[in-house]
Amino acid sequence: QVRLVESGGGLVQAGGSLRLSCVASGRTLNINYGMGWLRQAPGKDRGFVGRITWTYGAPYYADSVKGRFTISRDDAKNMVYLQMNRLKPEDTGVYYCACAADRNTSLPWKYDYWGKGTQVTVSS
Repeated sequence: QVRLVESGGGLVQAGGSLRLSCVASGRTLNINYGMGWLRQAPGKDRGFVGRITWTYGAPYYADSVKGRFTISRDDAKNMVYLQMNRLKPEDTGVYYCACAADRNTSLPWKYDYWGKGTQVTVSS
């Protein structure tokens, strides 16, 4: 079982920044897993934000966040981060850290393990 715990959400004004963190643990954590950030806005389905793999590979982002969000990792600490800049009200939602055996997937239903999420609210 893989355990994922997010932190760092909060309330921020439009144009501001937040940094989310995710710590991964568990006996079955596999370095070949893809680590993703996904979000769910009120009344909408969960959507892909971006992903990265452990130890190698460049991050990949949804078009809606490209140029504003940056995903990074600390392999030694099993941590993945989501730096969010120039936030917009439409970025509001619950942000989830998740991992997938299919490390190149952008499909929420392909993510196998999920954290409980952290709320991000961007005011206009």
